[in-house]
Amino acid sequence: MMNNVKKKTNSKLKETIKHSLSFKLVGLVATIITVSFIIFSIAIYSLVRQQLIEQEENVTQSISQTFENRLVDIPHTLQISNVVPSLSPNTQRILEGRAPIAANEKTNIFSDDILATLASRDTTVLIYNPEGEIVFSNGTLPKDADMPNYDAHHVLNLQNIDGKLHLQDYTKIYSSKTRRLTGYLVVDNALTKSNAILRRLRNWMVGLSVGAILIFIILSYLTVNSIVKPIKRMSRISRAVNDDPNSQERMPKLRREDELGELADNFNQMLDRMQAYIQQQKQFVGDVSHELRTPVAVIQGHLNLLERWGKDDPEVLDESIKASLQETSRMNHLIQEMLDLTRAEQIDVQYPDEVTDVNEVLTRTVNDMRMIHKDFKITYNDALAPNTMIKMYHNHLEQVLIILMDNAIKYSTDRKEIIVDASTEADKVEIAVQDFGEGIAPDEQSKIFNRFYRVDKARTREKGGNGLGLSIAQKLVESYHGKISVTSQVGSGSKFKIEFPLLQK
Repeated sequence: MMNNVKKKTNSKLKETIKHSLSFKLVGLVATIITVSFIIFSIAIYSLVRQQLIEQEENVTQSISQTFENRLVDIPHTLQISNVVPSLSPNTQRILEGRAPIAANEKTNIFSDDILATLASRDTTVLIYNPEGEIVFSNGTLPKDADMPNYDAHHVLNLQNIDGKLHLQDYTKIYSSKTRRLTGYLVVDNALTKSNAILRRLRNWMVGLSVGAILIFIILSYLTVNSIVKPIKRMSRISRAVNDDPNSQERMPKLRREDELGELADNFNQMLDRMQAYIQQQKQFVGDVSHELRTPVAVIQGHLNLLERWGKDDPEVLDESIKASLQETSRMNHLIQEMLDLTRAEQIDVQYPDEVTDVNEVLTRTVNDMRMIHKDFKITYNDALAPNTMIKMYHNHLEQVLIILMDNAIKYSTDRKEIIVDASTEADKVEIAVQDFGEGIAPDEQSKIFNRFYRVDKARTREKGGNGLGLSIAQKLVESYHGKISVTSQVGSGSKFKIEFPLLQK
């Protein structure tokens, strides 16, 4: 059993390595580099080879032309007896009975192109008679000494003999006097220097290419690994978070200003948001189950009361129905507030580009509250600059203002007055809602924005509060990069202030 597990693990590991991104990328880079170097080497080698061959062709054709110029003066069939005197001026003079060229004469026998060619080990000159028999050769006969047979008058051919390049120039010799075919001339250039240069060039190219390919593969591996390593770490972290959604593993800060660094930051933000949503869901379920327990218990108690004897007692029946409806209404209000709170935590996803005219929303909201609460004096001090805009959904700004003003009305006592101030600073908008009611004790002020927190639970429940209004207001304000604060004194009232970044034109 253990052996089977090990085999499966090793097989899976090998499969992962085989299909890993590093393996694929390095293989791709290595292939591209290898193919590029091969193409580059072939191109350079071909260019050098072409240049060398062209130079040797010129030399070979020049030699062939020199010999041909000497041989065309022979009127009869080429034979050793007439070829040798024609090729060597010194031999010709001796055969004619003249004295040989002296050493002090202007002409030097070694300056003769024919003699220089005949002395060269690279060049083999073969002269054939019309029957294809060799009548002259300047050295050891090559293996392929048979006269080539071409229809053309002149043929220059590049051949590979024993793995080495040879240039063969074939020429039919016609007498300039009789216009008859007197023989054939074959100049074989062994290309010794060119072959040596090309051999060294091949060796250097192979060595340099192999070395360069290895260096580039190592560099590509290091580069690819620097890219793939963070991706592998992301994969490991994602598996850890998948196994444990509460895992706090995160990508370290990558010191690179590129797409990979941005990806790592976005990856961490995604995990933070995902875990925040999970936590919100847990808190939502816990809060709802906790807060709904009381109204459900109340409704259940009244239904039990009706089941026992309340059906026949109109007074008990009426009281139970009214209490149940009241608790049902409170449950509905509570659920709506919980949904508002959940939505407030996802503002940047739902409303990323909303813009609001602060003065317009404030004026409308204050007028609506004046109409609803005619017994209250609501003063609005407008010190906003014209066209004061903030980046916020207008319904959310209205919702925050209603929460603060409704809260101020609920906790006002004898003095039924509310003051709303709005002003524009250099880079922000400030809105304040002040009441003259009960006030909040200093030790309570840091807690009033907590969910379901009530300063006076008994009185808050009488006024229909669930302790979620200020939590919703805080979440909405902070979701739009604003701030909310409170200053209060017991018995003198409270002043809630909200600030938002001013949207510049």
